[in-house]
Amino acid sequence: MIYWTSTSLISLYLFASSASYLFHQPTMAGIRDLGFPDFFRIELAILKIAAGIVILLPFTPDPMKEWAYAGITLFLLTAIIAHHAHGDPVILNIINLLIFIVLGVSYTSRMSSLP
Repeated sequence: MIYWTSTSLISLYLFASSASYLFHQPTMAGIRDLGFPDFFRIELAILKIAAGIVILLPFTPDPMKEWAYAGITLFLLTAIIAHHAHGDPVILNIINLLIFIVLGVSYTSRMSSLP
C-alpha cells in the first residue's frame, strides 16, 4: 500500500509537471528565467511522462525502473539547485524536498518488496 500510494503521487506529480511545462505560460517563462533553453523544457516534459509511466507500470523491467528513479532524482536535485541559484522563494525548494522524500519512500518500499 505504501509503495502504490507514494508511486502514484510521484507519477501524478510528473504528469502534472509535464503538462505545466508544455501548456502553462508562466511555467514556460519561469524555466526560461532559470536559464534553460526551450528545447530542454520539452525534453524534460517528455522524460517526466516516460518516467511516470515506467515507475507506475508493474511489468516494467527492473533496470528500466532503476533508470527512471535515477532520472527523477537527478531532475529534483537539478530543480533544487536551479531554484536556489535563481533566488526563488524557499517554499519551492521545500516542495521539491517533500517530493524527493516521497520518491525515496516509493523507491525504498519497492526495493523491500522485491524477492
